[in-house]
This record gives sequence, C-alpha cells and structure tokens, in this order.
Amino acid sequence: MPEAPRADGGAAAPADVDVITTGSRRKIPAHSSVLMSASPVLESILQRRLQRVKESGKPGRAVVRIRGVTDDVAAAFVRLLYAGRRDGEVVDEDVEKYAEQLLVLAHAYGVPWLKRWCQEAIGSRLTPGTVVDALQLADLCDAPQLHLRCMRLLAKEFRAVERTEAWRFLRDNDPWQELDILSRLHDADMRRRKWRRKSAEQKVYMELSGAMDSLHHICTDGCTEVGPVGQAPATTPCPSYATCRGLQLLIRHFSRCQTRSSCPRCQKMWQLLRLHAALCRLPEGHCNTPLCTQFKCKEEQKEAMPAPVAAKGGDGGDGRWGLLVKKVKAVRVMSSLAKRSPAVSTECVDEDQSSLRLETMCC
Repeated sequence: MPEAPRADGGAAAPADVDVITTGSRRKIPAHSSVLMSASPVLESILQRRLQRVKESGKPGRAVVRIRGVTDDVAAAFVRLLYAGRRDGEVVDEDVEKYAEQLLVLAHAYGVPWLKRWCQEAIGSRLTPGTVVDALQLADLCDAPQLHLRCMRLLAKEFRAVERTEAWRFLRDNDPWQELDILSRLHDADMRRRKWRRKSAEQKVYMELSGAMDSLHHICTDGCTEVGPVGQAPATTPCPSYATCRGLQLLIRHFSRCQTRSSCPRCQKMWQLLRLHAALCRLPEGHCNTPLCTQFKCKEEQKEAMPAPVAAKGGDGGDGRWGLLVKKVKAVRVMSSLAKRSPAVSTECVDEDQSSLRLETMCC
C-alpha cells in the first residue's frame, strides 16, 4: 500500500476506512481523504458513513463495500486511487492484469483518469476473438475511446470476427446488439465510400483547374508544339509539360478534325474551351484562347432570356454545368490562396525583422 497521508506531527495518519468486498471478510485499510479526493461517488458515500460513525460515538472505521469484484481487484483499485498517476511498475501491472474489472469500477465510482488507462490497456490487446466482449463492455461503461477502437477492428477484420464463438453467441442471444453493430458498420462504410467519391471528384476538379492553367499558358506564351497566332512554339518544355503535352495534341486534333460534331476528342476540347470562357475574367478582346469571346456572348444571351424560354431552349445540363464551374472556381481560389500563403508569411517575417531592427537602432 502506498504511503498514507501525514498528520501534523509527521507520523503516518491512521486509516479511518475499511474497504471490503461482498462475501469476503478481508478488510483493506484506507484513508477517507484519499478516497474522497479521487472519487466523487466515494466522497458522497464516505460523508454519510463517517457522519454515522461520529454520531454513534463508538470507536471504529467506516466501511465501504465494493461489490462484484474479488479481493485482489479491490486492492488494486485502492492502490491506483492512492497512486493517482501511472508512473510505476506496480501501477502498470495492476492496470494490465485487471483492466476490465478496473474499467467497471472506474465507471461506477467516477474516476475518469483510471477509466482512460483501462481503455488504453484493453484497446492495445484487442483481437477478433475479444473485440465483441470489449465492445459490449465499452457500451456498458460509456467508454468512447474503447468503443471507437473496437469498431475500427470490426470494420477491418469483420470476416474473422464472424467466425468467433463470441459473435455466434451474440447473434443467437442478442440480435438487437448484432443489428446495432451491423448498422454502425454499414454507416461507416457509407461514409468511407462518400469520402472516396468526394476525393475522386476533388481530384477531377484539381485536374481541370490545372488544365485551365495549361490552356492559358499555351494560348498566351506557347509551348513546344502549339503557340499563339504569329508566334513560334517554345524550344524548351514548361514545368507542367505532362498536362501541356496532352492539351497540345488535343488542340492540334481539334484544328484539323473534319467531324467535330461527332468526334469524342473534339467534344472534350469543346468542353474545355467552354469551361475556360466561364472562368476567364479578362476583358473582351484581351484573351488569346480560341472561342472565348463567342462562348461569353452565348452565355450572356442565355442569361438575358426569360427563365421559361431559357429552360425550354437549354439542353437540360445547365444546372450540372453551373455546378461544375462553381467547383472548379472554388478549387482555383483555394489553390491560389495556398500558393500565396508562404509569400505572405515571408513578408510578415520580413516586416517583423525590419521593425525589430528599427527599434534596435532607435534604442
């Protein structure tokens, strides 16, 4: 047992509480001040018990019964309340050996730090054979950290968990718990699929944004095979040559193809030019990209039409097209801010250093 609190004279204060388990006559001496400071539940119990002993006038100790556990678990629980921190081999051994029982006691008596230790100990040794029992324990003891680790293991190795005796017992005796676990796994799988779909969509928007930059670069500065009118192509490739190379081949095909209305490659180029026109903010006549002005005029005419007429004359995909333009525009804004942030931070550092030097010179 750890050292007891000291009295005013320097000697160890006598124990005033006996902790006993149900059906056992072993008494674990303890100090009410330690137990009350560690657990609000024990504080409430001991206040009544100590008041009762004081009113009776008989010498003796207050009794606290810890039900449902063995003497060894109760002694380990008291030792941990005395320790208050996890900094010794005895404490680690107690937590590792009695983690499940100590988790129940920590939940029942309101000891959050011990509850966290027990969740870490149980979660570190989870297996497909023990995860079902650990999940039920986490639900009963309101242990979210342990619950999360159990659900992760279930999602990762559900096929192995299905073949265990614990899962068969759960399926035969508690179908509602089985249904709850399956529904949570289904929700987690749906969230994972949604995240993957969103990531794939974001990747497409990033690629389209890069294609718009490359198209502007080709039509303004020129690259190795295609350049502006009256300007020879560049002799050296640009940094984003992988994207520019594909766009240059697409532009050359678009300029020579005789069946643009039915050619899938020409349709892709047509959509890229339309997307550029929707994103372009240059004044009319200042953009070198082909068909930019024509697409802008067409969109202005469509916006000037009354809504019923525009809806009747549209192709039914204007809503999806507008959403695509908004997404690509948002990606371009975010990428421009990301590129600008290091420069802004560098400028702030330079300003701070300049002001510091100025203050030093003034002093």
